[in-house]
Amino acid sequence: MERREKVGEEIEVVGARYYSKDFEWENLRHEVENSPSLRHHCQPHIVISSSSSSSGEDAEAWKSFHNRHSRGRFFKERRYLLKEFPELLDAHGWYTILEVGCGNGSSVLPILRAKDTIVVYACDCSMVALERAKEAVDAAEISQKLRFHPFYCDFSIDGFPSWIFCNACREKFHVEAQNNLSDVVANEEANAMRIAGTRDVQCCIGGVDFVTLIFTLSSVPFRSMPFVIANCYSVLKPGSLLLFRDYGLYDMTMLRFLPTQRVGNREYKRADGTRSYFFSLDTVRDLFLNAGFIELELEYCCINLLNHHNGKNMRRVWVHGKFQRPI
Repeated sequence: MERREKVGEEIEVVGARYYSKDFEWENLRHEVENSPSLRHHCQPHIVISSSSSSSGEDAEAWKSFHNRHSRGRFFKERRYLLKEFPELLDAHGWYTILEVGCGNGSSVLPILRAKDTIVVYACDCSMVALERAKEAVDAAEISQKLRFHPFYCDFSIDGFPSWIFCNACREKFHVEAQNNLSDVVANEEANAMRIAGTRDVQCCIGGVDFVTLIFTLSSVPFRSMPFVIANCYSVLKPGSLLLFRDYGLYDMTMLRFLPTQRVGNREYKRADGTRSYFFSLDTVRDLFLNAGFIELELEYCCINLLNHHNGKNMRRVWVHGKFQRPI
């Protein structure tokens, strides 16, 4: 028997495989699009004013959010990630992960606990969030805390720093991959030292084996998403994976927004200035394939959650995806 527990915006299945289909998304779509009270979510967005917020303003809104909510109920470890993305456990030897938009470390901690040979580089546009993530890792019983490297990056505006994957090493890695991947690293110990932060003797860390975009892409303006995805592609080693999870079209959160909070098609802004976009599978597919990725998995995750406070059923929709940079 599966037991589902609410964990922040997610649920975790205890003692069973991760559950992802309580209802069919097409049935929900039909219900929403035929409901007079919800139909405004489906109609084309009409721009009333030509003024729109800049990416910098969006980043400032998220910085303020993290200042207000750096602790408490907003910190829930996303342990389900290891069930949804078993590739994080299946890789052999030392390997690196770039967590884009790490927040206070809710995704970082379970990944670091999973294996002693994982090194995580984590970025965010909020220094407060990065400090909380580092505090969480320091407080946890995790071996080799040098395996965690937080750094500031407003990824909706700026590209990732060159010390992750410089142009010269991208070319070099491509040639080595074509010749013999086993000769890239002399031995596992040397590799561990290389990716554990010894950048003073290295021009870069040689790219990453995984990029995770977990409830991050929806927080940037839709117009900035191709830029973010292209930069994620650029720091992945050939053949490596990007793991994606975010809000899906007609999720309960979307249906709660008022018509006045729409700032684009499927794009909404809260009173505090933070925004959310709600993805269809077609939109996600177009974004990632246009950046050069290969689609491995892409589906809606449709979950019924029971609100124990009011007894109401909450229908949550998330998009789950795995994409590969081709060799």
